[in-house]
Parts: sequence; C-alpha cells; structure tokens
Amino acid sequence: MSRSLGNVIADSLQLSLGYAERLLKNVPADRAGRFAAPGGVIVESNHPAFIYGHLSLYAPKILRLIGHPAPPIPDGFELVFSKDAKCVDDADGDLYPPLDQVVAFFLEGHRMTMGALRSTPDTTFDQPNPAEGRMKELFPTIGSAQAFYCGGHMMMHLGQLSAWRRMEGLGAA
Repeated sequence: MSRSLGNVIADSLQLSLGYAERLLKNVPADRAGRFAAPGGVIVESNHPAFIYGHLSLYAPKILRLIGHPAPPIPDGFELVFSKDAKCVDDADGDLYPPLDQVVAFFLEGHRMTMGALRSTPDTTFDQPNPAEGRMKELFPTIGSAQAFYCGGHMMMHLGQLSAWRRMEGLGAA
C-alpha cells in the first residue's frame, strides 16, 4: 500500500496528539505552571504550561511552511514559549496563560495541521527546508523537518510531561 508523505507524518502526529491529551488527565490547573517538587525538592524541569505552550508554536509554522493558513499565535505566547524562552516556576500564576487556553491553542493548531498534512502533495515535502544552520543540516527537506516536529520533537517534550506527572504523584497517563 502506498501512502503519501503527508499521511505518514500525520499518522505520527495523530499518535502524538492522543498521548498529549492523555497526559492532561488529572493535571491540576494550579500546578500546571509549577516545577515538580517530589518530597518537597523542586526539580527545575519543563512543566505542563510550558510544554504545551512551546509545542503550540510549531503548528502555525508547519502550516505556513506547507502552504496552508495558520491560526494567529496568541499575544505573549512567543515571548514565554519560544525555543529561546526559559521555563520558570510560576508560583504566583501570573506569567503563563491558563492551561486550558494554552491547550486549546495547542489542539486547534495541531488538528488543523493533521488535516493539512494529509492534503499536501509529496512534491511540497520534497522541497528544500528553508531553515538555516543546524536545522537545515539535520532536516534537509520540508518533509524531514515536519516529520521531526510532528513526531520526535513533540514526543521528546511529552516525555518531559510524563516525568513531571510522576514527580507530582499523578502516575502514568
């Protein structure tokens, strides 16, 4: 059976999104922007608000790169969630947007991306990656970059959330 590159990438994204939704189970909104603190010891590692916010920024990039319309990035997201932003413990709850808002944008963008990937011709994915530097070296085509963003990149960050859940005593999702 022959499958388009867009379908292959979207299959991986679909699995990643299912896992992302399961990991949200029982995450208290008031802990979503906090570092885990097993036994009262703070562990400086990415928390749910940062993980979903960071990942949410990639759906619009993917959509634009494959020639599809993208949802506008909410005000302030780039500042606190970009690849250059540092995840911080939001003890006062005033740095990061509420988790439900972050997750809504994450899901909206990635669901749009899944459909767009499935309708994008292979010729688009075969084009050179317009990024520069290390990203272009690692992922020389648009397809290879999108496969990374929809699979490896997302699962790497979701693995951080899996560890955060365990440190918070929430268990596996």
